[in-house]
Amino acid sequence: MLAYLIRRLFAAAVMLVVIVMVVFSIFFLIPKWAGVDIATSFVGKQADPSSVKAVAEKLGLNDPIYAQVWEFFKGIFVGRTYSAGGDVTDCSAPCFGYSFRSEQAIWPVLTDRFPVTLGLALGAAVLWLIFGLAAGVLSALKRGTLWDRGAMVVALAGVSLPIYFTGLLSLAVFSYGLGWLDAQYVPLEDSFTGWLGGMILPWITLAFLYAAMYARITRATMMEILGEDYIRTARAKGLRESVVIRKHAMRSTMTPILTMLGMDLGALIGGAILTETTFSLPGLGQAVLNAIKNQDLPVILGVTLITSLAVLIANLVVDVLYAVIDPRVRLT
Repeated sequence: MLAYLIRRLFAAAVMLVVIVMVVFSIFFLIPKWAGVDIATSFVGKQADPSSVKAVAEKLGLNDPIYAQVWEFFKGIFVGRTYSAGGDVTDCSAPCFGYSFRSEQAIWPVLTDRFPVTLGLALGAAVLWLIFGLAAGVLSALKRGTLWDRGAMVVALAGVSLPIYFTGLLSLAVFSYGLGWLDAQYVPLEDSFTGWLGGMILPWITLAFLYAAMYARITRATMMEILGEDYIRTARAKGLRESVVIRKHAMRSTMTPILTMLGMDLGALIGGAILTETTFSLPGLGQAVLNAIKNQDLPVILGVTLITSLAVLIANLVVDVLYAVIDPRVRLT
């Protein structure tokens, strides 16, 4: 198991380097090769030539490509200093860039909004796993019954309806109509009950979409596994049906579910834009949406990098869980 973890951590470290290189290329090299003035993009088209020149000097855009890559990569781990003449701006590690629109480092912006998105993603993930897996397993065990058909109809509706529709509908019914839940976000450090009340509707809205997908995948996978020879053998040995389902069928069913969970959770931590916008949550999704409107490229770059890292970490955790569920994975 230790050797397996070391291999996965080494692979994750290599992938981290690749991610940084790719993100840097997307935001710095490719636009430059396409003839786009990156400094103008950073400060805005209405800026005077002297400001554009100062930003280009500060970012080192006139330096050789290898020097730009090294400074960008080094800034993440040890920090970076942006200097142009007598104008010096320090960006302490981890430095994910500096916004010349808001005149602040990107990392504090990300850390301020990251807990909101993390809370949204984890809370919704718990709900969609519980209800999605339960609905999928019961539908597979009660194939063709009224429960099966009803659950799949609800799942189809969940997959088909967009988040902005279900989110606005839930706000109209449960918040503005019945008044059961507060639609106003309250920071966790201010009030736990206020935070919980403001997050219930976003959790349910986001979980409804993903629980529907997980229910359909779980049902299909469970039905296939229940027809395998080792399941028939377990039943022939006289094992109780609950033991067969829990220890044999569910263990195999979790493999594709973990794959989906790693990708979905990683992407959500990067920013659930529609959900955060619908419920006015000050998370990464809303931050990147505002950055797109304001053409604040450093913020977009920082969120892109955080998204990539979140997916990488989530898949690393999934790899470890694979080894726990299926010991054969440790030998690969």
